[in-house]
Amino acid sequence: MTLEILTSDLLAPMHHGFFTRRGGASSGVFHGLNCGVGSSDQTEIVEINRKRVAEAMDVDISHLANVHQIHSADVVTATGPITGTRPRADAIVTATPGVALAILTADCQPVLFADSEAGVIGAAHAGWRGALEGVLESTVEAMEALGATRENICATIGPSISQSAYEVGPEFLDAFVASTPDNNRFFTAGEGDRMMFDLPAYGLHRLRTAGVGEAEWTRHCTYSDADRFYSFRRATHAKEADYGRLISCIRL
Repeated sequence: MTLEILTSDLLAPMHHGFFTRRGGASSGVFHGLNCGVGSSDQTEIVEINRKRVAEAMDVDISHLANVHQIHSADVVTATGPITGTRPRADAIVTATPGVALAILTADCQPVLFADSEAGVIGAAHAGWRGALEGVLESTVEAMEALGATRENICATIGPSISQSAYEVGPEFLDAFVASTPDNNRFFTAGEGDRMMFDLPAYGLHRLRTAGVGEAEWTRHCTYSDADRFYSFRRATHAKEADYGRLISCIRL
């Protein structure tokens, strides 16, 4: 099976893609293109999958740059390939041609950024905690430090868990409302004391409030489409031992 790569017109002409799970070498619960180096999948199989992604991005696998994601607002600036121990962060920016920025997700938002005029790109892993703490704004600021202009930056949120599948408890709502009272608009009532959280809408709000030129969500839900996407929450509900990680990439 060939790779399936979702793209966004906003990010053209940058070479980029939100890769689905199709076209990978993994089997079992990881069936497909699992690129999670931290998963319990076979290391050599994950490496095969990552090589397929690197080939699709037209870079050597050594130039597929990703970080050790920790649900933070921390950003790394890459001036070349990331070697050795991966830095602990949740976003990467660069103005260096030939380096493919890569983010792993399995329900959280993969967000790709581009200022095509300045030649600056970024990639962020924005789960609820990272988005609340400001990882999207931090990415924009790091791109500006490389010469990007905020209003020229375009950002696309890739496949993420949608509101209909994202049930949370009252303490979750409290954390968002404590930050900004208007954040209650991203929640609807669920069963009992449960709420349904709209993560992509929240991400778009943070991006637009930050002043980026354009922002969109591809409108793909990771939870509801098991054939195409990995989902941490779906795997948890199914009591599976582990789950695969999707990869999203962009390069100059």
